[in-house]
Amino acid sequence: MKIHEYQGKQLLTRYGVDVPRGRLVYTAAEAVQAARALGGARWVVKAQIHAGGRGKGGGVRVVDSVDAVEDAAHHMLGHRLGTAQTGAAGQMVRRLWVEEAVGIAHEYYLAVVTDRATQKLALIGSGHGGMEIEEVAAREPDAIVRVSVDPLAGLSDADAARLALGMGVPAALQSQAATLFRALLACYLETDATLLEINPLVQTVDGRLVALDAKFDFDANALYRQDDISALRDLDEEDPLEVVARQHDLAYIHLDGNIGCLVNGAGLAMATMDTIELFGGHPANFLDVGGGATAAKVTEAFRIMLANPRVEAILVNIFGGIMRCDTIAEGVIAACRAVDLQLPLVVRMKGTNEDLGKQMLADSGLPIIPAESLAEAAERVVAAVRRAGSPA
Repeated sequence: MKIHEYQGKQLLTRYGVDVPRGRLVYTAAEAVQAARALGGARWVVKAQIHAGGRGKGGGVRVVDSVDAVEDAAHHMLGHRLGTAQTGAAGQMVRRLWVEEAVGIAHEYYLAVVTDRATQKLALIGSGHGGMEIEEVAAREPDAIVRVSVDPLAGLSDADAARLALGMGVPAALQSQAATLFRALLACYLETDATLLEINPLVQTVDGRLVALDAKFDFDANALYRQDDISALRDLDEEDPLEVVARQHDLAYIHLDGNIGCLVNGAGLAMATMDTIELFGGHPANFLDVGGGATAAKVTEAFRIMLANPRVEAILVNIFGGIMRCDTIAEGVIAACRAVDLQLPLVVRMKGTNEDLGKQMLADSGLPIIPAESLAEAAERVVAAVRRAGSPA
């Protein structure tokens, strides 16, 4: 789960992290009021969307007059902002964060992630902060400093000093940096975050380390114990089909292809999508119905897939372990009739009650294309799309 920058900054302040003063606004008039209330002579107007690269897309503007604040707000609010992460369609801007501009002496990059290889946390820093950090990492890998932290032992003084030194933090600010590192680690752990990124973290002209941005991702599986974090969710920023799927306890992720996939089990779903690609097709979604799918749940899964206008065929791939194949067959038949399915449908099922499930599909009178192996299923669904006249 993602949150907005302004929400991330509000969260960081709870842990003592210095951030610029700012106000959330929804209209140009509110933006003007915010600038006047903040005072000063320069402000930063920032579009609040769940995507990086806003600066390159025109979603971050530094302005030096109240009229310019109003103009920036008019140009952003109610318009789609396109970045490298949003794709060509862009994301609608519904709110802005207006904050005081700070005098910047230097920009850094700082992030906390989980390193599954070492089963520790990783603090990642660089003296090259800003929008081009990805290019810096590719061009100058030595400019990226990484410190592993045992979450039980915490960050040692030696590792804090090594990270600050590697980032190029001046000696006079290294104690402040160590305090900041520990605050970020505490915030990361206590909120069940999977990413905490500050880009840029800046050294101000008056000698402070200030977070000019805040990007958070959270473990959705831990939200049951994070009521405060869960309350920050902005459904307007999420794919509407993914929102509906979550309401029906379906794991759905929208993709760019045209072959819908319905599978039980995340690993099998990944293998199914890979096999479709192997045979020249492109999956339209990841959809895991889980081990307890009912006919109603399968029907809802079909509705979600078919709500994507790009879907031109569907592949159902089921391994009947906990889930019985006859239950899936019942769901597939009910779904096809409920949605009046007109697209090619390939079904492959193996496992518990496999023969019964296959017989139910055969007796249904529906034009279902059977397959015995995953390879055969992928080959047949790709061929069905091509017969319909579209590239798979």
